[in-house]
Amino acid sequence: MALPDFLVIGVPKAGTTALYAALVRHPQLFLPGVKEPKFFLSDGPPPRQRGGPGDRQTYGEHIWRRDAYEALFAAAPPGVTRGEATPFYLYDLRAQERIRQLIPHARLVAMLRDPVDRAHSNWAHLWAAGLEPESDFVAACRAEPYRRAAGWAHFWHYVGQGRYGEQLTHLYSLFPREQVLVLRYRDLRDRPTDTLDQVCSFLGVTTGVIDRVPDENVIPYPAQTAVNDALRATLRLGGRIGYHFPVPLRRTFREPLLRLLHRRKDRRPKLTRAQRAAILPYFVDDIALLERVTGNSYSDWLSAGHNTLVPD
Repeated sequence: MALPDFLVIGVPKAGTTALYAALVRHPQLFLPGVKEPKFFLSDGPPPRQRGGPGDRQTYGEHIWRRDAYEALFAAAPPGVTRGEATPFYLYDLRAQERIRQLIPHARLVAMLRDPVDRAHSNWAHLWAAGLEPESDFVAACRAEPYRRAAGWAHFWHYVGQGRYGEQLTHLYSLFPREQVLVLRYRDLRDRPTDTLDQVCSFLGVTTGVIDRVPDENVIPYPAQTAVNDALRATLRLGGRIGYHFPVPLRRTFREPLLRLLHRRKDRRPKLTRAQRAAILPYFVDDIALLERVTGNSYSDWLSAGHNTLVPD
């Protein structure tokens, strides 16, 4: 069997793409070219409901067949440590259970980011992609219960994704703590060499081999204009019906619209104190739980005036 020895399990918009891009350069590690296979997110075929804009296409990208998943690792040279990165595994408690059932000895890496900053970055990503219908970040967070009830996929769960205390509590009920490495996004950005060495040591490979985190690709943030509003509406419509069409045809339709949407770039909106004060209460109790579960302090996340946003 060709199954992974480790997984980067979380969280979205917290440097998992950058970590993946760094780890693939280590000669003792093998990560497949497909980032985010999403194998453990479903037991059999992924959901078929439409959900939010673009969700059906995303479900179509899941590698859910066991043989197809194993094939991702078949090219790994003998003796290397195999892994993959799907940042939704921490959030999806059933995914945690599937991991425990299939690869109980896997090492798990979780990158945590200030949950308010993470939620804002998540919203900005989908807004820049033309898929988020709500132009107000706070309103989008408040809409989450209705979106979840309507079956919108994980990436739309701006608040739920950031409740790490609940997620790690469940994870530690399935895996011993020595199999889990919890890191901060801030450390990967500010101290990349030390953080990468920490990951390599945890994975049992040579340290000092990789010392740089590649720049992440960032979707340009489009200006808010009437024309762009119309383009966003068209992209959302395409996201809802596009699964009926082959991938090449979808790209032929979508890419010119995205180029038009991004022809006039704007600065990404900064998280304001008022927005942080409105969203922080969603996380206060969970941050306290996270501190109890990990034994680490995350008190810097609790200030309404705090803002750790960096280019992401």
